[in-house]
Amino acid sequence: MGSAAAVIGLVVVVVLVVLLASLSVRLVQQYQRGIVFRFGRVLERIRQPGLHLIVPIADRMVRVSMQTTVIGVPAQGAITRDNVTLTVDAVVYYRVVDPVKALVNVRDYPSAVLQVAQTALRSVIGKADLDTVLGDRERINAELKSVIDAPTEKPWGLLIERVEVKDVALPEGMKRSMSRQAEAERERRARVIAADGEYQASRRLADASRAMADTPGAYQLRLLQTVVDVAAEKNSTLVMPFPVELLRFFDEFANGTRQQPAPAAGQPVTPVPTPQGVPAGDGHRGHPETRH
Repeated sequence: MGSAAAVIGLVVVVVLVVLLASLSVRLVQQYQRGIVFRFGRVLERIRQPGLHLIVPIADRMVRVSMQTTVIGVPAQGAITRDNVTLTVDAVVYYRVVDPVKALVNVRDYPSAVLQVAQTALRSVIGKADLDTVLGDRERINAELKSVIDAPTEKPWGLLIERVEVKDVALPEGMKRSMSRQAEAERERRARVIAADGEYQASRRLADASRAMADTPGAYQLRLLQTVVDVAAEKNSTLVMPFPVELLRFFDEFANGTRQQPAPAAGQPVTPVPTPQGVPAGDGHRGHPETRH
């Protein structure tokens, strides 16, 4: 009987030790911090990762994750500053920097961050115009981060690391208007590029014309090159080049005839010499009669 009682007593002691150990030993992971409440009051010392002993019944430990948490903000309907209705959703990245504040100052801080993010998203979109929302996402993201971070960092012990707008849904009518605007812009750019190309080509042609004018034989060489190019296509038309110098000679002769001044009144007219062997006159009369 004595040995049986000793065994039972030993078993009871072991069970009590195990129960006491289970109530006293707490494990904190590397990504966690432990907050101990003793009779409902927070102890100042924050438990770091590892094994920790607490007083059974009197102490209660709450583990807080220090990892970055990602929450998606559901699509929110908002009206921009230029009265365009949009549907915008976003994503928020945050983490706990003060576990005591996150537990004591706010209840269910993930839900609280989500509500603040929804309100901030509508507010920021309402202060911006459509072009800013579509073209300057970095500015919108920075404003969202500052608006969400203001009520959460110091009071709640949370740090908003990043806020990004995921998608912006436009009305169908606005999509069609923007498509027409983009098409008109592309057409305008194409016309500007074509006009610029024609302008540059005309400048090059003018330079080439001046360079060829300085060289008398350049025009003739270019004409011969054109004849070679036409003949290479096996055409039945024969092109005979006309000397450019001959055209220039006739042009200079005509200009000289127009610019010759008329004789003044009272001045003798110098007769034009006639070649030898050709009688004077119009060719239809004989020699003039000699008068005595």
